[in-house]
This record gives sequence, C-alpha cells and structure tokens, in this order.
Amino acid sequence: MSEQTGADAARNVSANGAGDDYEHHGGFPVYEPVKAGPNYGTFVETFRRLQDLMVSTHAPDDVIDRAIEQTEALVELLAPYEVPEGRSPAGFNVELPGRGSALLLPWKIEKFGEDGVRERGMFRRYHLGGNGAAHGGTLPLLFDDLFGMVIHANGRPIARTGYLHVNYRKITPIETELVVDGWVDRVEGRKAYCKAELRDLDGNLLADSEALMIQLLPGQQ
Repeated sequence: MSEQTGADAARNVSANGAGDDYEHHGGFPVYEPVKAGPNYGTFVETFRRLQDLMVSTHAPDDVIDRAIEQTEALVELLAPYEVPEGRSPAGFNVELPGRGSALLLPWKIEKFGEDGVRERGMFRRYHLGGNGAAHGGTLPLLFDDLFGMVIHANGRPIARTGYLHVNYRKITPIETELVVDGWVDRVEGRKAYCKAELRDLDGNLLADSEALMIQLLPGQQ
C-alpha cells in the first residue's frame, strides 16, 4: 500500500485488515465501524475539557454540589443509550482526535502506510504528571495504540502486545504540539517488532519505544 496522508490515511485505518480472512485472525469479532453523528466530535471534546477542569480547578463546595447534580442528570440522560462493545462510535471514527474515544489521547493521524504511521497532537492538562510534564504512564498508552495502527497499516493480521518498552529521553511537556512516528522494524513469523519515536516540533527526541506485537492464533482473544 502506498503512503497516504490526512483524511485519506484516516479512512484507511478501518479498511485495512478487513479482507476475507480477517475473521480468522484470533477470536476477535468483526465490527462494522459505527459512524459518528455531526456533533459527536464536539461531544467528546466537551468531555475532554471537563477532564482538564476536573484536575485544574479548586471550586467552592456549592459549585461542586451543582456540578454533581448536573453530572448525575447527564448520566441519567445518557444511560438508556448504553450499547455493547463495537456498537458505539467511540474508537471507530478515525477522522476525530483519538478516533473519538475519550480513553485515547486526542491525537490525529497524519500518515498511514506500510512504512509507518504518524500522529500529531498534545498532552493536555488532564495528562499532567507534575512540573509541566506529561504523566509517565500516558506515554505507553500513546505508543501502544500507535503500534496497533502500525500493524494494520503494515497489512498484518490483528495482534496483541507481547511487551512494550519505553525510554524516557527528555521531559515530555503538556499543552505543546508533538509528533510521534511508528513502524514495523522486523517480522519473525507471528512476531512483529515495532519501534516508535516521540519528538517535539524542533526534532528533539522526547521518548522512544519498542514493542513485540504477536499475531493471534485462531480462537485466541
């Protein structure tokens, strides 16, 4: 597959690996991507902003009480629409930051091809570890999700992470635009060894990672 960028790259994250034999790759069900409505991106971003505020405000008790009431009302509003895995738009809409999932970091795909995947984005206040730096635990999440897309972009069957190693080279700042690149370094049968690098816009290496992604056997989950 040739290298692609922007929206074309994002659209192909779902399409890659969806061939005739996809359902035989382990015990994963085949999910049809659930297209988000026109306001879903705003919906997710609103919750991300709320997460930022939860860890960066010190409101008086009466404001906290009002926030609890409004949050409980929102839970009551949304609860009737809860659906099983694979039927929510979260995680399927690759044109949205973090593919529309509040769990994933809100980064956007810039490149998606056999030679690798690139994403651009930033760690937010919610991801703060201390002294302006992203929490160390958020970097493995970024790399692990990236490696899953790298496997798809490389045309390999679905895989699980065998191990993930992160080298923290410099402080990774929050609220600063960064770029992460990942690629398949080598393949040995069912094992794909992947690498990735996280850099700032000046090219400084902030962290790098290597991982073993293992193709699932039939029935494996």
